[in-house]
Amino acid sequence: MSDREPPRRRVPGPARPPRPAGRSRPGPGARPGRRPAAASRSDGPRLIRLGSPRPRLRMVGLALTLVMIAFVVRLLQVQAVDAGTYAAKAEQNRYVGRTLAAERGGITDRDGVELATSVDAYDITADPTMFTREATEVGDAPEQAAALLGPIIDQDVDTVARKLRTKNTRYVLLAHRRTPQVWQQIKDLKSTLGTKAETDRNTVNVLAGVLAVPASKRVYPNGDLAAGILGWVNADGKGGGGVEQQLNKQLTGKDGKIRYAQSGGRQVPTVGSTETPAVAGSDVELTIDRDIQWAAQDAISEQVKKSGADRGYVIVQDTRTGQILAMANAPGFDPNDLTQANAAAMGNAALQDAYEPGSTAKLMSMAAVLQENVATPATHVVVPNRLHRGDRLFQDDVDHKTWNLTLNGVLAMSSNIGTILATGQLGKTQKQANQVLYSYLRKFGIGSPTGLGFPGETAGILAPADKWSTSQQYTIPFGQGVSINAMQAASVYSTIANGGVRVEPTLVRGTKGPDGRFTPAAEPKKTRVVSEKTAKTLAQMLESVVDDKQGTGIKARIPGYRVAGKTGTANRVDPATGKYHGYTSSFAGFAPADKPRVTVYCAIQNATKGSYYGGQICGPVFKQVMEFALKTLQVPPTGAHAARLPVDYTP
Repeated sequence: MSDREPPRRRVPGPARPPRPAGRSRPGPGARPGRRPAAASRSDGPRLIRLGSPRPRLRMVGLALTLVMIAFVVRLLQVQAVDAGTYAAKAEQNRYVGRTLAAERGGITDRDGVELATSVDAYDITADPTMFTREATEVGDAPEQAAALLGPIIDQDVDTVARKLRTKNTRYVLLAHRRTPQVWQQIKDLKSTLGTKAETDRNTVNVLAGVLAVPASKRVYPNGDLAAGILGWVNADGKGGGGVEQQLNKQLTGKDGKIRYAQSGGRQVPTVGSTETPAVAGSDVELTIDRDIQWAAQDAISEQVKKSGADRGYVIVQDTRTGQILAMANAPGFDPNDLTQANAAAMGNAALQDAYEPGSTAKLMSMAAVLQENVATPATHVVVPNRLHRGDRLFQDDVDHKTWNLTLNGVLAMSSNIGTILATGQLGKTQKQANQVLYSYLRKFGIGSPTGLGFPGETAGILAPADKWSTSQQYTIPFGQGVSINAMQAASVYSTIANGGVRVEPTLVRGTKGPDGRFTPAAEPKKTRVVSEKTAKTLAQMLESVVDDKQGTGIKARIPGYRVAGKTGTANRVDPATGKYHGYTSSFAGFAPADKPRVTVYCAIQNATKGSYYGGQICGPVFKQVMEFALKTLQVPPTGAHAARLPVDYTP
């Protein structure tokens, strides 16, 4: 038997009564009673226990620290490591200035019809610093850009590339005055390259440095109409001829200036700028009538072509005011495209050509004779077949027997011999007669500028009377040995038509400034040349040239109107050789003869086909232009009958 006691068996005792709720076991070490689960879940709200905030604060602090470290590193990189690179880029963000071109004033006819105007255009420019390797990270940026730009701006590719490589400048001009369409094409290409460069690191916007400066382009809506008057504007935007040159200062206006910050070739809108606005040029209103100008230009162009002539001109003038209604030249040129123009035709030959007028100048000789009371229209003049004077033997254009003419007949039949005989009566000696005639020529404006102040205008050639050669003493009375321009010739006839008072011709009616205020041109100078009586008598004598069957100007007749006129056919000095070659054919006159309103002068140089007589080739031009002008100005016939002065007499 084992020494150990066998285990005691626990015998269940009587059941313990349940412990009242809320009571704890008495005595030390007693455990609290178990809380009923059901009661704890249903008797109150569930409590959520929050985690500690410290881990999250640590993470936020760490993130902020990393951000600050990144800023510090980047700042060190910009200010220390890459300082030179960013300084170079900053150089492109600077204030720049440019000129604001003033809008050029327009040119209109007397009724406000545009003859010259300006439209929007752009000067295509570039900043060469934006095409360098440092700026673009490629070595051939100028060549790439030139290959794209050349065809668009119509410039040689190599020339464009060379300009883009220009050093020590931020501005080069690539093309002058290109249309808005051209600039829009360049902008579209720039935008395409810029967009592609943002997504493709291998693409460089080589056009980023191409810029445009607003400008204007001169346009002549009527092509070659009145080109000799208007002139043109050169590549620098300045008048190169005609009114464009003469009134360049008024037309140009005053340029402005602007200074602004730019970056990458573009203005920074958020940075302030300073600007002095441009002042637009003044508009110029001419005296010419576009329709009459067209009629004159059409008529002279057709006759010059038909006659195979070198050139011709027609002038239409208001006899009362001296205003020029038309001044046409043939051949002409189109100022819109000077590349196709003939340099010899780019001026205004009606004012720039000096030539011997021939018989149209006889009017001045007759004016002197009548005004000095040495003869009347009825004075008898015996005209031989030949006349020996000085060192020459003179004759008329046609071979004839002795003519028994009146002074009126001498003018009507355009007799050189009769004119020499008549003017010889102006003084007791030929020297005195020369001096008297010279004084009248000067009063008519011969040998002096017309007063227009037109670029390149010639004053003609009239030597002092005491310098006249032996032959000039007798040739000047009938229009040889003296040189004039077409405007001077027209002015002589306008003087007689205006009652003997010469009014300086005018081409400009006035100007209209940017404020819209119209300033009329100064009143032209007026000079009494002959008396009103003498002028009226001369007008009647000129009618005989056109109206009488023996007159030389019958092709200038206009049904219903009284026409006063004179033919001219002169030996012509060839400008190339300085010797006589060919003829100057002309016709001058006014209408209505008894109440003058319009003067027309026509001259054709060196006709080589058909007739070269002034009455034959210029008479029809005079008629065509005069008829059109009278209708345009609504000038009615006077209804009066011509004086019909006698042309000859029976001895």
